[in-house]
Amino acid sequence: MKYDYDIITIGLGPAGMAVSIMGSEMGLKVCAIEKRKIGGECMNVGCIPSKSLLRIAETRHAVSKFKNMELSPADAPKVLAPFPKIQSYLKYIGEKKAIGMFKKTDLILAEGDASFIDAHTVEAGGRKVSAKYIFIATGTKPMIPPVPGIEQVEVLTNENLFELDKIPESMTIIGGGAIGSEMAQAFSRLGTKCKIVQMDPYLVPVGDPEAGALLEKKFNEEGIEVYNSKKIAKIEKHGDKIHLFTEDGLELVSDKLLAAAGRKYDFSSLKLENVGIKVGKRGIEVDKYLRTNIKNIYAVGDCNGQFLLSHAAMYQGMIGIMNSMSPWGFKRNFRKTVIPWTVFTDPQISYVGMRESELKKQGVKYETIETKYEDYGAAVAEGIPYGFVKAFVSPFGKIYGVSIVGEGSGEMINEWALAIQNNIRLHKIMMLPHSFPTMGFMSKRIAEIWMMNKMKSELLKKICRFMLRLG
Repeated sequence: MKYDYDIITIGLGPAGMAVSIMGSEMGLKVCAIEKRKIGGECMNVGCIPSKSLLRIAETRHAVSKFKNMELSPADAPKVLAPFPKIQSYLKYIGEKKAIGMFKKTDLILAEGDASFIDAHTVEAGGRKVSAKYIFIATGTKPMIPPVPGIEQVEVLTNENLFELDKIPESMTIIGGGAIGSEMAQAFSRLGTKCKIVQMDPYLVPVGDPEAGALLEKKFNEEGIEVYNSKKIAKIEKHGDKIHLFTEDGLELVSDKLLAAAGRKYDFSSLKLENVGIKVGKRGIEVDKYLRTNIKNIYAVGDCNGQFLLSHAAMYQGMIGIMNSMSPWGFKRNFRKTVIPWTVFTDPQISYVGMRESELKKQGVKYETIETKYEDYGAAVAEGIPYGFVKAFVSPFGKIYGVSIVGEGSGEMINEWALAIQNNIRLHKIMMLPHSFPTMGFMSKRIAEIWMMNKMKSELLKKICRFMLRLG
């Protein structure tokens, strides 16, 4: 059967961009459909603008500390809102950089939703297009928690947060995960009085308790109030103020309310029922090769609910298109790849591999090797008092998981991801010279501590003495 295209991609976030750009560069005929802007959630209302805001807030925070002054909530409305500047960055990236990657791709951009007609045909922008393979990369949307009264107030999410015309005096944030924690610190450093309320027992609950406790300590020092293990009872609007009540009687009053309590999917416009694509609780169901139950249709990125991370979505897009072209026996199982992640607060929180709670639950024998920033001369000299590197390893140096909290952790974690992915053991990290004095040198220090612990063995000491005599 002859099709209009080799590949149709629905959605141009990180996953869809990877599929479309790789496919067109490989010489495939690609049609890419995006109902809003190129870059999707990540580039336009997610990780890119949030990191820009964090950088602006960090700079202002550093200047205020240098001048020995602190911004108060009363100062917040006087602070020039950084959002027009951020939007100018995004416009430049979208119009000058990203669009140039699609010169070899047919685009149906900002012409409405795409919907399935059959397993090979999609309608979008008044056009019907067909392809041998179709990739769904529609991402997710912010979830508004079903709290009584929340429909009566304006709720900020990452979709409209960067459109504010001024810095609010106060803000209550529902959720203490990555988005909630990052935005609390960013707005606090711009002068907003921020409060976080969440059901989880500690900040960034996908990490470990020690990391959450360290971040909460830092937040408390900066005046950010954190209320863990709280269930919200109701929300009320009194005049210009939003009142949030918890079941145990806590009342939080603020000017703005930010919902950062999870994600949801919405496939209604896709009309998946026309082709019988299965959807589960987490999203579109896929096999280990990222195929849906309709084998020529793939679902990549957040829409399949496997890893809600931009870099994981990029990876899935890359693996998905490679699998579509690979014969049986050469396809790659996307679930066998480790995915590092970072929360870009100060201090940063990064993780890769198995968490300590998972190791305990599975009964894996492991030892914990840890070094702290406060014990590292370079960190002390640079005035970086917060942080640690912690690795969970086997007695023979196999790395199960690594937690890093502190400056530079987002860069440092990639070395550990490579090591876990390729089964590189601690002794090889120890024998690799690391640039000094960098924060990354502490990764080598972990391996050195592990080896020094091994040298406490009397048997190993005897072997060393024996080898010395032989030499």
